[in-house]
Amino acid sequence: MTAQASPIRSVLAGVGSYLPEIVVTNDELAKTIDTNDAWIRERTGITQRYLAQPHETCAFMATQAARIALDAAGATATDVDAIILATATPDQAFPATALRVQAALGAGGFGFDISAACSGFIYGLSVADAMLRTGQIRGALVIGSEVYSRILNWQDRGTCVLFGDGAGAVFLRAEEASSSGRGILSTHLHAQGSLGDILYVDGAVGQPDRSGHLVMQGREVFRHAVTRLSEAVEEALAANGLPHSAVDWLVPHQANLRIIDAIGRRLGLPPERVVKTVAQHANTSAASIPLALATAIGDGRIRPGHLVLMEALGGGLTWGSALVRM
Repeated sequence: MTAQASPIRSVLAGVGSYLPEIVVTNDELAKTIDTNDAWIRERTGITQRYLAQPHETCAFMATQAARIALDAAGATATDVDAIILATATPDQAFPATALRVQAALGAGGFGFDISAACSGFIYGLSVADAMLRTGQIRGALVIGSEVYSRILNWQDRGTCVLFGDGAGAVFLRAEEASSSGRGILSTHLHAQGSLGDILYVDGAVGQPDRSGHLVMQGREVFRHAVTRLSEAVEEALAANGLPHSAVDWLVPHQANLRIIDAIGRRLGLPPERVVKTVAQHANTSAASIPLALATAIGDGRIRPGHLVLMEALGGGLTWGSALVRM
């Protein structure tokens, strides 16, 4: 009788991050925008953000984060079969930013970009996980890299204070499932195109009459975010037959402190088990979850064996969750 091969799991082997050189506090923003530190903190929890300089392109930041993720995994460019890069702010319409990163790393395989706004990293994890599980690839970089400062209307104090720039990356490796249970347990993706007009960018290539700025109906986004993200979290736990208490860490999309706290309360998680970086990073869209993950792994909070639940919602609307055993 032929022995059956063990199932394959996508193991998160390494994580990396890059933040721009320039930090801008709320007080510094208030020098040029009609706002103040108290107004921003009360509504968002944000105290500062990182803003990219001209050389800190989407591809540059993604490459820096990817190199750190590979080093953390004990891997090299030759181990990379695929690069999946989530961004709403690519440097060019084409080629894909993932291919600029591939060239900079000297990697082979293939690569492409994903456009799912703030949910992009979760979408990327899901796609990479499927490829790894089916044996199409053995190693993948999943990257979120954003330069939102270049699409903001800096006259609109309701949106421009919310966002920052940065990049985060993970290296996923295909490994046989083991008793430790390490790896991505499940991912869950959703979208509702009928809600696309509550968060979008007014412009695209070939539309010179549009501003190309981000437009958001904040209250509507908040209302849908709490409901949809709670559903995605419950879906991930139910799919794996796990109670809320099994979650060691919630690593949410870092959009707004009030949304993050609301999801934590619905899960019944104490605040100290929710990773929060929105105060320092602001909303970095597709980069926010890997940036938060890198922060919590780097300071020793998230350790091998911990069960980590990630969730995000973005323009589209798109939303989803991922459950990972570290």
